[in-house]
Amino acid sequence: MKSLFEEMGGTYHKENGYLIPDLSLPTKEEKPIGIWGRRHLRYIKKHRRLFYVNLLTGGGLNSYLADINEQAEDMFFRLVKQMSESESITEQLKAENPITWVARMNNIRSRAIEIVNHDIIYT
Repeated sequence: MKSLFEEMGGTYHKENGYLIPDLSLPTKEEKPIGIWGRRHLRYIKKHRRLFYVNLLTGGGLNSYLADINEQAEDMFFRLVKQMSESESITEQLKAENPITWVARMNNIRSRAIEIVNHDIIYT
């Protein structure tokens, strides 16, 4: 009589007198998670432990973090572009007064990082 595992195509191997099921995780393409994904990973490990464990054991952690990274990156670049346009930070300013341009762009980048952290990473 076959077990349900065998009926579904599963196999066993013998090890030290015991039958051990031949199990393996499905192969999935590992996507790069980037800096935003790593930040969110630290957050969910510390503050949303059950959610993290479910993603990890379900095999969806990498793709979830890659998606978070992509969303955060898109939002960051969109915010930087919109803020620099609304504050009239142009290539002309960059050519005429590079120090002012760098200071203003750093300010915009800092604000954009704070918004992305608040809206995507630490939620």
